[in-house]
Amino acid sequence: MNATDRTPADLLRSALAGDAARPLVTFYDDATGERVELSVATFANWVAKTANLVQDELSAEPGDRVALLLPAHWQTAVWLLACAETGVVAAPQADPADADLVVAGPDALEAARACSGPRVALSLRPLGGRFPEAPEGFADYAVEVPGQGDRFVPYVPPAPDAVALAAGGRELTGEEVVAQARADAGALGLAPGSRVLSGRDYADWDGLSQGLLAPLAAGASVVLCRNLHLLDDDALAARKASERVTHSV
Repeated sequence: MNATDRTPADLLRSALAGDAARPLVTFYDDATGERVELSVATFANWVAKTANLVQDELSAEPGDRVALLLPAHWQTAVWLLACAETGVVAAPQADPADADLVVAGPDALEAARACSGPRVALSLRPLGGRFPEAPEGFADYAVEVPGQGDRFVPYVPPAPDAVALAAGGRELTGEEVVAQARADAGALGLAPGSRVLSGRDYADWDGLSQGLLAPLAAGASVVLCRNLHLLDDDALAARKASERVTHSV
């Protein structure tokens, strides 16, 4: 966290310049039993590779809109920050027909075909696994991203006053995303080292902020849980204890 940060990409760079080894995103899928923990450094590496894919392979330019037809997932978090790095507008659950490109999970592939631009499919399988067979008309993210560079340099650095996020009927510039994330972090009482457990989706600002952006702005981390409703009270309490959760949303 740095007072001079003006875009979401700046927030990630500040986290990386701090304690890069600390956890940033811990992901659970309670329908499959999957658990993945990404340090700041590992998360940033995924972001860099994805940003290179967006810029060089998909030929997206600043201002292009990316419909993210994805659930709350660690790979969705990666895509949100990769969009911020490249200056494209992240649009969770947007109409793919109105988007310049689309990124879809396995449950949204048919809807994603409405996009006339590049289409990327995520299997959302454990450990970022590939589809057994790539969906026709889509690039398989798990096939395309490993070979991308570990360092990302944008051709055009994202402008803080350019739209960075379109979610839940709101459009926010990079500066507005950072300012609102900081305000939300303050309202939640987050501080460096806080651990936020979130069972919310990423379809609107509150889910995005509480489940990623506010913890990032505060130097905190998130325990992101998909299908959290499958846990009973005892299992939820055990998770909070084992993950040293300080805040729940």
